[in-house]
Amino acid sequence: MYNFKIQQVNINDILKLQEIGITTFSETFSASNTAENMAEYLKKGFSIEKLTEELANNHSQFFFALYDGRLIGYLKLNFGASQTELKDSKALEIERIYVLNEFHGKKVGQLLYQKAIEIAHQMQVNYVWLGVWEENLRALNFYKKNGFVEFDKHLFKLGEDEQTDIMMKMILL
Repeated sequence: MYNFKIQQVNINDILKLQEIGITTFSETFSASNTAENMAEYLKKGFSIEKLTEELANNHSQFFFALYDGRLIGYLKLNFGASQTELKDSKALEIERIYVLNEFHGKKVGQLLYQKAIEIAHQMQVNYVWLGVWEENLRALNFYKKNGFVEFDKHLFKLGEDEQTDIMMKMILL
């Protein structure tokens, strides 16, 4: 049995958050995107300034996934006005679930997802939503397996490349 732990992130963890964010995003998307577009996105998306702002936001939460004390993934949630698109007070957005490639298939993503759903129930929201790159079949299948359905699309800009995200949601009972 694996010794996994989910832990809330705070401002003192910012360098760890930056490192796991850059590493997991790179592992997930580098093979499908140009080095220039990846470098531009990583520089802006995971800057200390941007992460400081996100961590200070009362309507966002980050959680680390740890394995025997080693940081192996993370989760970012948004609610209220911090949601990237819908901004529905009765919804929770899963903005990011990322896990190191070597831990894929070990249920770490599922543990982070379950943490998101636990918080959604605590907040008594009506639904959880997210956006997934249309070419990220692993993530699309993960969310479909967990009961999410497609409801729209939106553009996501990675460097100079405009990509299509599939927007998905799951109604909570």
